[in-house]
Order: sequence, then C-alpha cells, then structure tokens
Amino acid sequence: MAIGHTWSVAVLGIDGRVIEVEADLGGGLPSTKLVGLPDAGLREAKDRVRSAVRNSGQQWPGEKLTLGLSPANLPKLGSGYDLAIAVAVLAAANSVPATRLPGTVLLGELSLDGRVREIRGVLPGLIAARNAGMKRAVVPEQSLFEAVLVEGLDVFGAACLADVVAWLKGEASLVRPETAAESAPPKVPDLVDVVGQPEARWALEVAAAGGHHLLFTGPPGVGKTMLAKRLPGLLPRLSTEEALEVTAVHSVHGSLSQASPLVTVPPFVAPHHSVSVAALIGGGSGLASPGLISRAHCGVLLLDEACEFSGAALDSLRTALEDGEVRIARSKGSVRYPARFQLVLATNPCPCAPPRETECTCTPTAIRRYRNRLSGPLVDRVDIQVRMRPITAMTSHTEESPEPTAVVRDRVMAARERAAARWSTHGWRTNAEVPGPVLRRQFPLPSRATALLDRSLHQGHLTARGADRCLRVSWTLADLFNLPEPSADHVAAALEFRDRTAA
Repeated sequence: MAIGHTWSVAVLGIDGRVIEVEADLGGGLPSTKLVGLPDAGLREAKDRVRSAVRNSGQQWPGEKLTLGLSPANLPKLGSGYDLAIAVAVLAAANSVPATRLPGTVLLGELSLDGRVREIRGVLPGLIAARNAGMKRAVVPEQSLFEAVLVEGLDVFGAACLADVVAWLKGEASLVRPETAAESAPPKVPDLVDVVGQPEARWALEVAAAGGHHLLFTGPPGVGKTMLAKRLPGLLPRLSTEEALEVTAVHSVHGSLSQASPLVTVPPFVAPHHSVSVAALIGGGSGLASPGLISRAHCGVLLLDEACEFSGAALDSLRTALEDGEVRIARSKGSVRYPARFQLVLATNPCPCAPPRETECTCTPTAIRRYRNRLSGPLVDRVDIQVRMRPITAMTSHTEESPEPTAVVRDRVMAARERAAARWSTHGWRTNAEVPGPVLRRQFPLPSRATALLDRSLHQGHLTARGADRCLRVSWTLADLFNLPEPSADHVAAALEFRDRTAA
C-alpha cells in the first residue's frame, strides 16, 4: 500500500488552519472514498480531480483510493482542496516525486480539463500557512496578486495541473509573483464643499479624532450625507496589521481589486435601507460569509435614512459595536469576523421631513413611532448626537471660508497621536477603544470635573454606559486642545453631545 501526503488550508471566517491531505492506494476494487467531514461541494472533488488528472496526461490509479482530510473533526468546505488532493493521489501512485511536498501548501480548484481556478480566501489561508511554519505555497495564477502580500512565504502560481506536475518533477518552473505596486489613495470629497453647519463639522472632527460613533438628525438637504461621506478623508491610513486584516475580509468575500489588492485606506460602506440582517451582519448556508459591517472593518459604516432600516437590522449592530467583531453560528460551525468600524447614522426628524419643521404634518404618534426605529440601547451606544438646522443662506460675507479636509485632518492626526501615545502600553489606538473601567480606575478625573456626570446619572438622564462614553469623548476633546486631561468644560461638552433630543 502507498500513501501520498500534501497540505492545504481550511479557512473559517478569516482564520485558517493547515489541513493534511492523505491518499491511500490499494486494498480492494477500484473506488474512491473521501473522508474528513467534507461538504457537498468538496465531496464532488473526487470526480473533478479524476477528470483533471486524466486530462493532464496522467494515469488515474486503478485501485481502491481512500482520501483523508485531517484533522477529521474540522468541517471542510469549498473546492480549494482540489489541487492538494490531485497531487496527493499522484504522489501515492509514484507519478510525481514527493521531495518538494513537505512544507508546501497547495490551494486551488481544478476544472475538468486540468486548469487551476482561483478561489476565495487565499490571503488568510497563506497567512495561516506561514504562521504554521510552511515554507512554500502553490496557488492559482489569478490569485498571485493577493498571495504576494504575504511575507515570509515562497509563493508560486500555477495555471494548470500539468504545470504543477512538471514543477514537482523539476522539468519546469511555476510563475512567480511580481512585487505589489503601491497604489495611490482614492480621492475623497473635501469638507470645503459643505456649506455652514459649524456644529456638525466640529462633531465630525471630534468623531474622527476619537473614533466615536455619530448620529446626524435634521431635515433633508442640510448636509448630513455630505458630512458623513467626508469622514474617511479625516482618518489615517491603515497600519500594516489593519491593512492585512481588512484585506483578508475582502479576500474571503471575493471583492479584492487586482489593481490594488492591499486595502490601505479606511473602507467606506453605505448600504441601502432595504438591506437584510444577513447581508449586514453576515450569513449564508454552511459557514457564514462576511457581511457589510465586516467589510467596513477599520473604516466607516454609514446608515443613511437610518429610521428607514428595519428594527432587526439596526439592533443587530449592538453586539458588534461593543465587541468589535461578529460571531455567527451555522449548522457547519461558527465563524468570527472582525467588525470594528465607526458607525454614522443620518436620519430625518419625522416621516414627512419638510424643509422647515413648522410645516410638519406628522402626528406625535407617527413621529414617536418613526424615531423609535432607533432603539434606546442602540442610540445609547452612539457617542455623539447632533441636531442639524436648515441652511438659511448659501454664502455669508461675515464668515470665513470653510476649512478644507487637509487642515482639519492635521488636527485630527495630532489628537490621535496623543491618544495613541497615552494608550500604547495597552495596545489601543483611539479613545473609543478604551474600556470604561480603565478610564474610571486608572485615569480618574477630579470630582469637580465629573460632577455633572454624577448629577445626570442620579437624575436618570444618563446610563452607566453613556457615562463611560462621555468620558471617552471628553478625553478626545482634551487631545484636540492639547491638554493633559479633560476639564469640567470638556465633560459638559461631551454630555451635551449625548442630548437625546437630537435623536
């Protein structure tokens, strides 16, 4: 009896695990059996692989063939194991030497004629392979643009199974990836385009400096969406760790751009209000795929016309806003996707939404029902809430011209640097990431600064979660003014940002 060994990777969410593929030949009449918890798509691999091997000029073994995927208790999904299975069978049949197989992972789906098709999740799969100590990887040639992003791994691209066989025999070489080119950052709208709204502009600056969630309420046409779309321009470029994590999510989703595969700028996601819970959070049969909140990881999620979203979709955000990730359980297992984003909600004050509030024809019941789409627990997680007023004049001779994004961004970057230096020992980058107990115990403010918070808590106008969020905003205000700690005025300003009448 002969056994061939190869290695592939199982990707669960954005976490990968190296899988050993074994092919055992002999011991009975010609048959093929696949074990190791394969899903329906993977069970069909034995038929795809048999045709691919034959059409690549190789002989399919005429003996009993048992294919095992280890660890056997881990669900295996998808068609990315085809290449590893085919090579394991050929190695067991002594059709290819096994000298290059140790330390090599093989990823790719095989067509019936032997072509290697691209698959999703190559980037997180290769990161897992590198972390497991693998040295080389063979991936579909079309996936080299994302495979090159993984450092510390010797990557090769294959167009067909015949090329892999020739490479294993030392008769030919595989395609090597080109160095990833640095892509120019995309253009973002400028704040100078926004007319008026000084309070909302200041709130946007504070939200950008501290990573806080934001709610804009106002009649249509006052600039709620315009301001929200300009938030990504105030945020810093992603760190190397963040860029790889965001790119891994996009790789699993299948939305990577071949021209600029590495996502280096904060993503901006703005779904329509008809979006389903599964599309927003993530879902699907088998193991869940990433949703829009995971695609907005390290970026901005804008819910425009927020009160038009379903209550179930809005409330499904609550856990992700607290934990910075989403965990989805399905029949095939549970997956985890990162979902640390800045939430921006924009909504009208009532269903009819006239340009002037005095023209509103909605009944109090209709207004209350409309606003209640944003539940109390969800709004309580929003740090900054701003009521925007109608524009009364397009130009003003008494006011200075609006500040452009570049000027505001400089202040935001300086404030973020102060916060990052303060929290560097804990691993946090923004004030919004700091847990409330840390602020209260390790960085307590004088009682004269928090007296207003205590009074609001005593009167029931503020929850304990809201108080913690006020403290985070007050630290951001202190950073913007380059002060060592917040004062009573900063705490009062943070509390004013949480005025529930703005919702």
